[in-house]
Formats: sequence, C-alpha cells, structure tokens
Amino acid sequence: MTSRAFVHPQATLRPSKLDLLASWLPDQWWFDGDATDLEMITRFRFVDPAGEVGLDGMLIRSTDAVYHVPVTWRAQPLDGGALIGTLEHSELGTRYCYDAQTDPVYLAELSRVIVEKDSDAEIVDSATDAVIPTSIKVFGSGLVEGTKGGYPHVIHKLDRAPINDVVGQLVGQWTYNDVTRTDLLAVMH
Repeated sequence: MTSRAFVHPQATLRPSKLDLLASWLPDQWWFDGDATDLEMITRFRFVDPAGEVGLDGMLIRSTDAVYHVPVTWRAQPLDGGALIGTLEHSELGTRYCYDAQTDPVYLAELSRVIVEKDSDAEIVDSATDAVIPTSIKVFGSGLVEGTKGGYPHVIHKLDRAPINDVVGQLVGQWTYNDVTRTDLLAVMH
C-alpha cells in the first residue's frame, strides 16, 4: 500500500524541528552526541489512517553518529505521551511534538508496516501536489514464519550492531555523502 503524507514545505516553524530536538536530545539515554551540532540528513513519513497525527521519522547526524528520531505531531496534547515540546507552524498553528515511542498511533502504524511488509509514504507538497524526493526508502520485513508480532522497539543510534531474537524489522536504505547504507530502524521481538 503506497500512501501519501501531505506536508507544508513552505511553512515557517518556530522553533525549527532541530532547535526543538536540541533541547530534548541531551536527556535521552541513547543520545551521546552534541546537541549543538545537529544536521537533518533525511526523513520519511508514515500516514495516520485517521489523518490526524503527523508521523515523522528523521535521521539526524550529530558529531560522527547518525540517530533515528521518530516523532509525532499533534494539534492537541496526548495524554500519557512524552512531550518533546511545541512549535508554531505557520499553516497548522500550534503543534505538539511527542516521542513517537509513546504515541499509540505511531506504534500501531510502525507495527502494521513491519507485519504487512509495507513501506514509507510518499511525501507530497500540500500546495502543489508534487512528490518531494528523499534519500531514504523504508521497508517492513514481515514476520518470521511461525511467530506472532510483538511490541515494536525503535533503534535510535544507527551503529549496525546485530540484534538477536527479532521476529520482524523495519529497514531503511539511504544515501549520505555519496555512500549508500542499509540500517535497522526498528524491530519486533
């Protein structure tokens, strides 16, 4: 199922996504980079079936490491979610940004993509209907035969370390500085 995620590339964001993450990342156990040295390498999107929540997967470089940082964007606060912060979006108003691992909409869609061997959505400019190219393609693996799906776990630091006892996975193929990589972005145990 190829879906389309509509975005507003012409919008002004205050603070920017990277500025918002810069204040949150140092408090995350998996981040050992420099929050003053962040670069957005690429990103992908999933689509909320209800059309309410933005599901954003970002690959961010800090010092010599690359981090997978999935977040959700909501118009209203999420009870029980881990709030990263808020920003003002010139097209959509106030947006509440959450750690996607604490957002049930993201977790359900991540699980679905893995189980159904689906992929990320096309990112489309809402004003022009043009597809915005990215340097990443994301794929779900399906489940190992004879297993049931489990709980999805996001891989944050892309260090290519092997992970055992995986029944399904989300893999990203991407290019940066003319080098093509394949990284594990999430797993189901």
